[in-house]
Amino acid sequence: MIKAIVLKEIRRPLRATFATSLGRKDRLAGVLVTVALNDGSSGTGECPTSFVQKHEAIPEVKRVLREASAFLIGSSVDAYREKIAMLRRRYAHYPMTISGLEVALWRAHIRHSGIPEHDYFGGKSRVIETDITIPFLTEDASLMKWMNYIIKKGFTVFKLKVSGRIAEDKRLLSRVCEMLDQKMRGYSLRLDGNQGFSRDTLPRIMDFIAKNNYPVELFEQPLPKDDLRGLKAARKYTAVPVVLDETIFTVDDLRMALEENLCDGVNIKIAKSGLLESQKILAMARRYGMKVMIGCMMETMTGLSVAIHMAAGTGEFNYIDLDSIYFLHHKNRYGALTIDGPRFIIG
Repeated sequence: MIKAIVLKEIRRPLRATFATSLGRKDRLAGVLVTVALNDGSSGTGECPTSFVQKHEAIPEVKRVLREASAFLIGSSVDAYREKIAMLRRRYAHYPMTISGLEVALWRAHIRHSGIPEHDYFGGKSRVIETDITIPFLTEDASLMKWMNYIIKKGFTVFKLKVSGRIAEDKRLLSRVCEMLDQKMRGYSLRLDGNQGFSRDTLPRIMDFIAKNNYPVELFEQPLPKDDLRGLKAARKYTAVPVVLDETIFTVDDLRMALEENLCDGVNIKIAKSGLLESQKILAMARRYGMKVMIGCMMETMTGLSVAIHMAAGTGEFNYIDLDSIYFLHHKNRYGALTIDGPRFIIG
């Protein structure tokens, strides 16, 4: 039985400005939600804030969680799947808020049942390695400081935020590759457009990449999430896999993307889609032979650890993008999880 639901606002400074085509921020802000059961079991989830869902600001997150708490307290945690389905319909415009609550309920449920998180997902691997984000930093000093930090950490796969502003993107790409060529042998780039490009600007940046032979292995969400015709056309002149993020929140979104032939892969984020829906998206993507990435919002280890266990436990993901903890001043040990450079080690 659910005894109480407790909210805690969190704000943490970032090591580097997190800048994308959608905005810039220097602090993490979110809400932790803890579900406590009568038997003493509990679980905590995280509701982050994001440029993509600007209306899910902290006051609104708290309001929705308080209303949902009144609906949940006194009910059985065993029915959390049905309860979450009802809340998703009621609060359809607050997917990240309900996703954080879902993780809290799920954690309380599996702890009540004595199931370790890693085992819940299958327990296939105990070590995964993530890429690291290079924000859209146009100030050379800020860029160099962040690059030196992440290279020293041992990263070899870099996810570069680009903007759709071609002159600035060309300069940033050139500068990043110049730094990496000086510092290391062998690296790969993943580009993330965060919806910043258009049908005209995307071919131009792809031509620039090809001309300079930059080691780009995928392009994430280059065009606006609702530009379906543009996304469909983009695959004809994009030489690398197109992976969609903001376009796909639900398994129905993925089904549409498959039917319309919009992409080669999908970025699955528990923070945006929730745990149960993320599992459905993964199953469908794998069934149709798509590439799958597991990603995150700007989260602490409370939220990020679920995705780490899912990635390691299933062993199903082609790309691991679980790097938010590196933007925070952090420990290297969180319960059964150890951070070793770009690697997460379980147990």
